[in-house]
Amino acid sequence: MKEILREIGMIARALDSISNIEFKEFDLTKGQYLYVVRICENPGIIQEQLLDMIKVDRSTATRALQKLETNGFIEKQNDPDNKKNKRLFPTEKGEMVYPFIKSENVYSGQVALQGFSEDEKEIAFNLLQRIRKNVEKDWEFVKKGNKRNY
Repeated sequence: MKEILREIGMIARALDSISNIEFKEFDLTKGQYLYVVRICENPGIIQEQLLDMIKVDRSTATRALQKLETNGFIEKQNDPDNKKNKRLFPTEKGEMVYPFIKSENVYSGQVALQGFSEDEKEIAFNLLQRIRKNVEKDWEFVKKGNKRNY
């Protein structure tokens, strides 16, 4: 079997590294731009929903969100319906960097898929979605404290 996950990992790390370098001028580091994008696209999202969306653990998200709040990219507001939840909103600063992050994402996608036909892009997208859905099952299982049998 070919090392498909290794290839996916290399692609993800390369794109993440590029983004971390390019977003440094905005004081966004270590993948924080992912949080800004999701919060801008989903203002008022709660942390649990965000964790599920970007597939990170609670402690990683808590640290990233704290830094984003301290640096003025997001703000937390109490949820009037559930006192345990904090709603996450972009600040003016967060909304200001959002278009730049989105344009970088579009550009990276164009570079990554250069030379692909529309059919090939659709096939790649569908295959990657299937891979993600398969992995999500294990992610949920392990996240709940279970151990996989290899």
